[in-house]
Amino acid sequence: MRAILLAIVMAAPAGAQEKMPTAPLPDTLFPSNFGGDYALIDHRGNTRTQTDPDGNIQLVFFGYASCRAICTVALPIMSNVTAELAASDIYVTPLLITVDPATDTVEAMGPALDRFAPGLTGLTGSEADLAAVRDMFHVESAYLFTDPSGVDVYSHGSHIFVMDGNGGFLTLLPPILSAERMVEIVKGYARNVSGG
Repeated sequence: MRAILLAIVMAAPAGAQEKMPTAPLPDTLFPSNFGGDYALIDHRGNTRTQTDPDGNIQLVFFGYASCRAICTVALPIMSNVTAELAASDIYVTPLLITVDPATDTVEAMGPALDRFAPGLTGLTGSEADLAAVRDMFHVESAYLFTDPSGVDVYSHGSHIFVMDGNGGFLTLLPPILSAERMVEIVKGYARNVSGG
């Protein structure tokens, strides 16, 4: 973006450069204020905050366990990435924060996730608590319709948030990345976090 703006300034006719805005560009053009303090309930009935109890890097995705769209891709990828990292002695905690608390109850989330994304921890809570967490991550979600089989369909985020053990934001993993590339990226952050 800086290069584009510089090219525009350099290509402007003589005299026009004085009329260009002179405000400095921000250090980053990408928002990085993702996350914050929260308390939700995991699918085992335990209170879960933004801090990982084992100090692991966390992979956070917003979706729902009965989703038949992007979740069927993103959640198995998170499961695979977690397993591949563990094979290299790098342990991460993959989390699904539901956008459908009416369906994703404490009792229902675990079995649903085990079917296609083993190893993930599902987080649920009140709609107010979940909405507050979505706001912290700048994730929008809305009910769209009920499909012919009776499953409610929601819009929601598609990126995987990589957070440190204290819940601090590290980076985003877009769904177009391969599992192999995600593993490489998370390994890099794990080395930085551990000082290795």
